Amino acid sequence: IATRQYPTLHMEENKEQVFTFSTGLSLEDIRVKQAKFAADRDWDKYHTPRNLLLALVGEVGELSELFQWRGEVEDGLPGWTSAEREHLGQELSDVLIYLVRLAERCHIDLPSAVLDKMVLNGQKYPVNRAHGSSLKYTSFVEETAAQSKEP
Repeated sequence: IATRQYPTLHMEENKEQVFTFSTGLSLEDIRVKQAKFAADRDWDKYHTPRNLLLALVGEVGELSELFQWRGEVEDGLPGWTSAEREHLGQELSDVLIYLVRLAERCHIDLPSAVLDKMVLNGQKYPVNRAHGSSLKYTSFVEETAAQSKEP
């Protein structure tokens, strides 16, 4: 199995290093490839939403194990070996593949759902209230309600 070199950091105009994904593959491309992979093996009968969800949860557990007992991990994983980073990429890929397959089997247009959710999150976490805060959105709703009751 050939291993892939992962994208490196790119220099932005402000001279900060910013990570970017490669641009040659969409969620739809992943959906089509995984659907063909499953169909070629006659696995569609096993890929029910429940089974896919349970498989996804299992993969999230495997992903979690890679971070277990490491304490806080710095952005970019500077202390990780290339083998550890490759393993992380594989586990993240498993999670994404199952997530895309689950969305497909539930007939959820995942890219559209993501955009809709980002709009909703923008409403729940307005910049003027949420900037620099880790509070849950309900704190901002309560704060707004309390302010509207003030005389």
